[in-house]
Amino acid sequence: MIAELVSGALGLVLYLNTLGADFCYDDSRAIKTNQDLLPETPWTHIFYNDFWGTLLTHSGSHKSYRPLCTLSFRINHAIGGMDPWSYHLVNVLLHTAVTGLFTNFSRILFGDGYWTLIAGLLFASHPIHTEAVAGIVGRADVGACFFFLLSLMCYVKHCSTRSYSTSTWGWILGTGLCAGCSMLWKEQGVTVLAVSAVYDVFVFHRLKMNQIIPSIYKRKNLSLFFSIGLLTFWGTALLGVRLYWMGNKPPSFSNSDNPAADSDSFLTRTLTFFYLPTKNLWLLLCPDTLSFDWSMDAVPLLKTASDWRNLHTVAFYAGLLLLAYSSLKSSSNKRECNGKTVMNGKQNTNGHSCHSDMEYKSLELKSSFASKEENGIKKRVIQRPQLPSTENIVLLSLSLLIVPFVPATNLFFYVGFVIAERVLYIPSMGFCLLITVGARSLYVKAQKRFLKNFIFCATAALILFYGLKTVVRNEDWQNEEMLYRSGIKVNPAKAWGNLGNVLKSQSKISEAESAYRNALYYRSNMADMLYNLGLLLQENSRFSEALHYYKVAIGSRPTLASAYLNTGIILMTQGKTEEARRTFLKCSEIPDENLKDPHAHKSSVTSCLYNLGKLFHEQGHYEVRMKFSLPMQTSTIPLPTLQKSPYNK
Repeated sequence: MIAELVSGALGLVLYLNTLGADFCYDDSRAIKTNQDLLPETPWTHIFYNDFWGTLLTHSGSHKSYRPLCTLSFRINHAIGGMDPWSYHLVNVLLHTAVTGLFTNFSRILFGDGYWTLIAGLLFASHPIHTEAVAGIVGRADVGACFFFLLSLMCYVKHCSTRSYSTSTWGWILGTGLCAGCSMLWKEQGVTVLAVSAVYDVFVFHRLKMNQIIPSIYKRKNLSLFFSIGLLTFWGTALLGVRLYWMGNKPPSFSNSDNPAADSDSFLTRTLTFFYLPTKNLWLLLCPDTLSFDWSMDAVPLLKTASDWRNLHTVAFYAGLLLLAYSSLKSSSNKRECNGKTVMNGKQNTNGHSCHSDMEYKSLELKSSFASKEENGIKKRVIQRPQLPSTENIVLLSLSLLIVPFVPATNLFFYVGFVIAERVLYIPSMGFCLLITVGARSLYVKAQKRFLKNFIFCATAALILFYGLKTVVRNEDWQNEEMLYRSGIKVNPAKAWGNLGNVLKSQSKISEAESAYRNALYYRSNMADMLYNLGLLLQENSRFSEALHYYKVAIGSRPTLASAYLNTGIILMTQGKTEEARRTFLKCSEIPDENLKDPHAHKSSVTSCLYNLGKLFHEQGHYEVRMKFSLPMQTSTIPLPTLQKSPYNK
């Protein structure tokens, strides 16, 4: 328990400075403007709407179905209202619990030595977790990881009790229920079932690839294949229900969210999609540059085979394949146990068997006892199982790294982001295990004491540097201005645009205008930024300039109802009533299909109808006014809102 407590404490301490942070970035739409969190909204709406409060079957829904995470936000709202402190506290406590669970799981792989502690400390300190923990909407990833680990550990218990205990079906049921809960926190949680299958086949049963088919043919290990069948059935059922509940349609995204998916070139799409996992691995290995958003042109497309970044892609996949092949084919009996080289079935150099105390405690009855005779008395002695070999741990680590990341690879469907740091929260467990098992192997193979000390100190230094980077990165998440300024280097268009919104809310008008223009310099067709700049100019009575930017915004996005609304208002003030009437009418006819925020769209359309009725009233057309006016809407100009990508990463 000491390793779990130490690593959990580190995870808690590193994120204490986030407790005073404000709502940032996607927190606005998921929490501040999400009607599903309000007490007057029936709580059952959570199970019919997506993460952002849009009806899941709506054509513009993001299809991110995370009701358990939204429910936790609603409980937060009921207890603490809109005070961000309580939301951040829950995130930090969840991360602490996940760190303790991960360390506990590492004990199954590394035993009771210090390598278990190292794995836990690596996970607790890794800077890639900052977005998931410091950003409140990242709770979806942290909560999914919590149930992911619970499901995996339930399956480990199922494996160790399968042959002799009737309680094993309780563990397999717990595996399925926790996997379902993980998926209801975030979609990728369902991948724990595949990771569990890898653990059973390659770690618990230690089968090689060439042994699987003969085992099926000869009907060996029937209990193993029955368990795998249950995992497959449960995973298929969860995915089937999930697809049905979202209307059997995938989400649609704009070209700015995933430019490669929108490319007409098959070569560009292929090269870019193959390269992105390489970039994600680099963020895990060396998280020196982090950003709140990696969409648009943050990662330039790979358009030709001569792009030098393709060398990174080749090296990445070659390394993965080599690592997986060597682990699957290795037949060596040598293993490492807490820094000692041992042989399977032998004792280590200290005379103690290489095993896990956790697995030892779970062994009972006939599979746990061996006969031993001393002084003519026959006794039964518990045989403690061996820890997995290095090859076994590498295979499991690769599955933890790769399988949960598969939904984000665009392999089965296009996603609404280029890179998303919080998506790496679960895969980072596999990365931390790989680093730990690699350091342990080097430590074992080192012949000189100096080299052993160097490897140990290098690992400790890595944990220290990761921890320092995490603390520094947390500062960027204290408020939106700091967060957006920190992202200018990676995604200048999105960062400058969002920074302009913040500066405008602070009444720094000239700085806000400059920020908007900087955003448009990097990406001139951003309808949101064109609209925001027009709104800023309109509020400062620069109507002609504002009208120009509204029209350009409409040209870029013909469905932007708010731009039509304010265009009509300016035309009314300029006495161009006929042109204003046509503008309002056109706005009222825009459907809300495939729009990411239908609530905001309907609000703008309602305002257009109100102003159209007002216009007819001023012209004396009372019967027409009765047809179009909606008296419940009294606002003529919508309040400026943060215009940012509403899509969750």
